[in-house]
Amino acid sequence: MATTTVPLEITWEKLPENYILPDDPVDNIHQPLLAEALTDSLELAGRIPENALTGSNYGICATVNSKMVVKAPDWFYVPSIRVPHSEVDRSYTPQLQGEPPAIVMEFLSETEGTEYSTKPTYPPGKWFFYEQVLRVPVYVIFDLAEGIVEVYRLDSSGRYREETPDTHDRYWIAELSLFLGLWPGIRHNREGDWLRWWDETGTLLLWGSELVQLERDRAELERERAEQERDRADRLLAQLREAGIEPNLQ
Repeated sequence: MATTTVPLEITWEKLPENYILPDDPVDNIHQPLLAEALTDSLELAGRIPENALTGSNYGICATVNSKMVVKAPDWFYVPSIRVPHSEVDRSYTPQLQGEPPAIVMEFLSETEGTEYSTKPTYPPGKWFFYEQVLRVPVYVIFDLAEGIVEVYRLDSSGRYREETPDTHDRYWIAELSLFLGLWPGIRHNREGDWLRWWDETGTLLLWGSELVQLERDRAELERERAEQERDRADRLLAQLREAGIEPNLQ
Protein backbone atom coordinates (compact mmCIF):
# COMPACT_ATOMS: atom_id res chain seq x y z
CA MET A 1 0.00 0.00 0.00
CA ALA A 2 1.47 3.34 -1.08
CA THR A 3 2.05 5.94 1.61
CA THR A 4 2.33 9.61 0.82
CA THR A 5 5.70 11.05 1.80
CA VAL A 6 5.38 14.24 3.83
CA PRO A 7 7.89 16.15 5.96
CA LEU A 8 7.64 14.84 9.49
CA GLU A 9 8.99 16.33 12.66
CA ILE A 10 8.49 13.69 15.32
CA THR A 11 9.15 14.24 18.99
CA TRP A 12 8.35 12.07 21.97
CA GLU A 13 6.54 13.82 24.77
CA LYS A 14 4.47 12.58 27.67
CA LEU A 15 0.73 13.00 27.32
CA PRO A 16 -0.31 16.17 29.20
CA GLU A 17 -2.36 15.53 32.33
CA ASN A 18 -5.17 17.72 30.98
CA TYR A 19 -5.30 15.91 27.62
CA ILE A 20 -8.78 14.47 27.18
CA LEU A 21 -8.61 10.95 25.84
CA PRO A 22 -11.49 9.62 23.72
CA ASP A 23 -14.04 7.67 25.71
CA ASP A 24 -15.73 5.94 22.80
CA PRO A 25 -17.11 2.44 23.29
CA VAL A 26 -15.53 -0.40 21.33
CA ASP A 27 -17.17 -1.31 18.04
CA ASN A 28 -18.51 -4.65 19.28
CA ILE A 29 -18.37 -7.12 22.15
CA HIS A 30 -15.85 -9.34 20.34
CA GLN A 31 -12.90 -6.94 20.39
CA PRO A 32 -12.17 -6.99 24.16
CA LEU A 33 -12.50 -10.78 24.20
CA LEU A 34 -10.02 -11.19 21.35
CA ALA A 35 -7.51 -8.85 22.98
CA GLU A 36 -7.77 -10.49 26.40
CA ALA A 37 -7.31 -13.95 24.90
CA LEU A 38 -4.07 -12.89 23.17
CA THR A 39 -2.57 -11.66 26.43
CA ASP A 40 -3.92 -14.53 28.54
CA SER A 41 -2.02 -17.28 26.74
CA LEU A 42 1.19 -15.23 26.53
CA GLU A 43 1.12 -14.51 30.24
CA LEU A 44 0.42 -18.10 31.27
CA ALA A 45 3.23 -19.32 29.02
CA GLY A 46 5.67 -16.90 30.70
CA ARG A 47 6.11 -14.95 27.47
CA ILE A 48 5.56 -11.47 28.95
CA PRO A 49 8.66 -10.20 30.80
CA GLU A 50 8.21 -7.98 33.85
CA ASN A 51 9.24 -4.86 31.93
CA ALA A 52 7.07 -5.62 28.88
CA LEU A 53 3.77 -3.87 28.21
CA THR A 54 0.63 -5.17 26.55
CA GLY A 55 -2.62 -3.32 26.16
CA SER A 56 -5.90 -2.88 24.36
CA ASN A 57 -7.61 0.38 23.38
CA TYR A 58 -4.86 2.21 25.26
CA GLY A 59 -3.22 5.39 24.03
CA ILE A 60 0.17 5.32 22.31
CA CYS A 61 1.49 8.83 21.79
CA ALA A 62 3.77 10.82 19.52
CA THR A 63 4.02 14.50 18.70
CA VAL A 64 3.94 14.97 14.93
CA ASN A 65 4.68 18.40 13.50
CA SER A 66 4.03 19.95 16.93
CA LYS A 67 0.64 18.22 17.36
CA MET A 68 0.00 15.43 19.82
CA VAL A 69 -1.28 12.24 18.16
CA VAL A 70 -2.79 9.41 20.17
CA LYS A 71 -3.83 6.08 18.67
CA ALA A 72 -5.30 3.20 20.64
CA PRO A 73 -4.63 -0.16 18.93
CA ASP A 74 -7.01 -3.01 19.62
CA TRP A 75 -3.96 -4.90 20.90
CA PHE A 76 -0.23 -4.20 21.14
CA TYR A 77 2.98 -5.53 22.66
CA VAL A 78 5.97 -3.47 23.80
CA PRO A 79 9.03 -5.63 24.59
CA SER A 80 10.52 -3.31 27.19
CA ILE A 81 9.66 -0.10 29.01
CA ARG A 82 12.15 1.95 31.04
CA VAL A 83 9.75 3.40 33.59
CA PRO A 84 7.56 1.82 36.29
CA HIS A 85 4.21 0.53 35.05
CA SER A 86 2.54 3.07 37.32
CA GLU A 87 3.88 5.82 35.04
CA VAL A 88 2.14 4.42 31.97
CA ASP A 89 -1.28 3.79 33.47
CA ARG A 90 -2.94 6.34 31.17
CA SER A 91 -0.84 6.33 28.00
CA TYR A 92 2.55 5.31 26.63
CA THR A 93 5.12 7.36 24.73
CA PRO A 94 7.74 5.28 22.85
CA GLN A 95 11.38 6.42 22.94
CA LEU A 96 10.63 8.56 25.99
CA GLN A 97 9.35 5.74 28.20
CA GLY A 98 10.69 2.67 26.45
CA GLU A 99 10.85 0.79 23.17
CA PRO A 100 8.34 1.21 20.34
CA PRO A 101 5.65 -1.48 20.07
CA ALA A 102 6.93 -4.63 18.38
CA ILE A 103 3.46 -5.48 17.12
CA VAL A 104 0.11 -3.72 16.90
CA MET A 105 -3.21 -5.28 15.94
CA GLU A 106 -6.43 -3.78 14.69
CA PHE A 107 -9.71 -5.67 14.49
CA LEU A 108 -11.60 -4.34 11.48
CA SER A 109 -14.26 -1.80 12.29
CA GLU A 110 -17.62 -2.26 10.63
CA THR A 111 -18.12 1.47 10.45
CA GLU A 112 -14.94 3.44 9.88
CA GLY A 113 -12.41 1.16 8.23
CA THR A 114 -9.53 3.49 9.17
CA GLU A 115 -7.17 0.55 9.72
CA TYR A 116 -5.88 0.99 6.16
CA SER A 117 -5.77 4.78 6.23
CA THR A 118 -2.51 6.29 4.97
CA LYS A 119 -3.75 9.84 5.54
CA PRO A 120 -0.65 11.88 6.44
CA THR A 121 -2.35 15.09 7.59
CA TYR A 122 -3.57 15.66 11.11
CA PRO A 123 -4.97 13.48 12.51
CA PRO A 124 -3.02 10.85 10.56
CA GLY A 125 -4.51 7.48 9.65
CA LYS A 126 -3.66 4.39 11.62
CA TRP A 127 -1.60 2.78 8.86
CA PHE A 128 0.42 5.98 8.39
CA PHE A 129 0.94 6.41 12.14
CA TYR A 130 2.12 2.85 12.74
CA GLU A 131 4.30 2.74 9.62
CA GLN A 132 5.76 6.22 9.32
CA VAL A 133 5.68 7.57 12.87
CA LEU A 134 5.98 4.69 15.32
CA ARG A 135 7.63 2.39 12.76
CA VAL A 136 6.10 -0.69 14.34
CA PRO A 137 7.77 -3.79 12.84
CA VAL A 138 4.56 -5.86 12.59
CA TYR A 139 1.04 -4.65 11.88
CA VAL A 140 -1.83 -7.16 12.02
CA ILE A 141 -5.32 -6.52 10.68
CA PHE A 142 -8.01 -9.04 11.55
CA ASP A 143 -11.36 -9.08 9.78
CA LEU A 144 -13.69 -10.72 12.29
CA ALA A 145 -16.64 -10.99 9.93
CA GLU A 146 -14.70 -12.75 7.18
CA GLY A 147 -12.25 -14.64 9.37
CA ILE A 148 -9.25 -13.19 7.52
CA VAL A 149 -5.97 -12.16 9.10
CA GLU A 150 -3.39 -10.00 7.33
CA VAL A 151 0.14 -9.58 8.65
CA TYR A 152 2.32 -6.72 7.43
CA ARG A 153 6.02 -6.32 8.18
CA LEU A 154 8.11 -3.18 7.87
CA ASP A 155 10.66 -3.76 5.11
CA SER A 156 14.08 -2.18 4.54
CA SER A 157 12.48 0.77 2.74
CA GLY A 158 10.31 1.58 5.75
CA ARG A 159 7.07 0.38 4.13
CA TYR A 160 4.68 -2.35 5.15
CA ARG A 161 4.74 -5.46 2.99
CA GLU A 162 2.20 -8.24 3.42
CA GLU A 163 3.62 -11.49 4.76
CA THR A 164 2.82 -14.93 3.37
CA PRO A 165 1.66 -17.58 5.86
CA ASP A 166 3.35 -20.96 6.19
CA THR A 167 1.78 -24.28 5.22
CA HIS A 168 -0.29 -24.20 8.43
CA ASP A 169 -1.61 -20.71 7.59
CA ARG A 170 0.43 -19.22 10.42
CA TYR A 171 2.82 -16.28 10.51
CA TRP A 172 6.18 -16.29 12.23
CA ILE A 173 6.45 -13.30 14.58
CA ALA A 174 10.17 -13.15 15.29
CA GLU A 175 9.75 -10.39 17.88
CA LEU A 176 7.91 -12.85 20.14
CA SER A 177 9.48 -16.06 18.79
CA LEU A 178 5.96 -17.33 18.17
CA PHE A 179 3.61 -18.17 15.33
CA LEU A 180 0.32 -16.29 14.98
CA GLY A 181 -2.71 -17.77 13.28
CA LEU A 182 -6.44 -18.34 13.39
CA TRP A 183 -8.13 -20.97 15.53
CA PRO A 184 -11.86 -21.76 15.36
CA GLY A 185 -13.53 -22.42 18.68
CA ILE A 186 -15.48 -21.19 21.69
CA ARG A 187 -14.37 -18.98 24.57
CA HIS A 188 -16.55 -16.95 26.92
CA ASN A 189 -19.61 -17.99 24.90
CA ARG A 190 -18.15 -16.49 21.71
CA GLU A 191 -17.96 -18.99 18.87
CA GLY A 192 -15.81 -18.06 15.90
CA ASP A 193 -12.23 -17.43 14.81
CA TRP A 194 -9.63 -16.40 17.38
CA LEU A 195 -6.11 -15.08 16.95
CA ARG A 196 -3.80 -17.48 18.77
CA TRP A 197 -0.12 -18.19 19.41
CA TRP A 198 1.92 -21.33 18.71
CA ASP A 199 5.50 -21.89 19.81
CA GLU A 200 8.46 -22.92 17.67
CA THR A 201 7.47 -26.58 17.84
CA GLY A 202 3.92 -25.90 16.71
CA THR A 203 2.44 -26.34 20.20
CA LEU A 204 -0.58 -24.16 20.90
CA LEU A 205 -0.25 -21.75 23.83
CA LEU A 206 -3.24 -22.52 26.02
CA TRP A 207 -5.68 -20.16 27.69
CA GLY A 208 -6.26 -20.32 31.41
CA SER A 209 -9.65 -21.95 30.92
CA GLU A 210 -8.04 -24.66 28.78
CA LEU A 211 -5.36 -25.33 31.41
CA VAL A 212 -8.06 -25.68 34.07
CA GLN A 213 -9.98 -28.11 31.86
CA LEU A 214 -6.77 -30.02 31.15
CA GLU A 215 -6.16 -30.45 34.88
CA ARG A 216 -9.76 -31.56 35.36
CA ASP A 217 -9.40 -34.12 32.57
CA ARG A 218 -6.17 -35.42 34.11
CA ALA A 219 -7.79 -35.70 37.54
CA GLU A 220 -10.78 -37.52 36.04
CA LEU A 221 -8.46 -39.90 34.19
CA GLU A 222 -6.59 -40.67 37.41
CA ARG A 223 -9.89 -41.25 39.22
CA GLU A 224 -11.03 -43.63 36.49
CA ARG A 225 -7.71 -45.49 36.61
CA ALA A 226 -7.92 -45.82 40.40
CA GLU A 227 -11.49 -47.07 40.12
CA GLN A 228 -10.48 -49.63 37.51
CA GLU A 229 -7.67 -50.87 39.78
CA ARG A 230 -10.11 -51.25 42.68
CA ASP A 231 -12.56 -53.14 40.47
CA ARG A 232 -9.76 -55.43 39.25
CA ALA A 233 -8.62 -56.08 42.82
CA ASP A 234 -12.19 -56.81 43.96
CA ARG A 235 -12.70 -59.27 41.08
CA LEU A 236 -9.44 -61.04 41.89
CA LEU A 237 -10.38 -61.28 45.57
CA ALA A 238 -13.77 -62.75 44.66
CA GLN A 239 -12.15 -65.34 42.38
CA LEU A 240 -9.76 -66.43 45.11
CA ARG A 241 -12.55 -66.84 47.64
CA GLU A 242 -14.60 -68.86 45.13
CA ALA A 243 -11.59 -71.16 44.86
CA GLY A 244 -11.55 -71.55 48.64
CA ILE A 245 -8.56 -69.32 49.15
CA GLU A 246 -8.77 -66.65 51.79
CA PRO A 247 -6.01 -64.16 51.02
CA ASN A 248 -4.07 -62.54 53.84
CA LEU A 249 -4.84 -58.84 53.48
CA GLN A 250 -2.74 -57.77 56.44
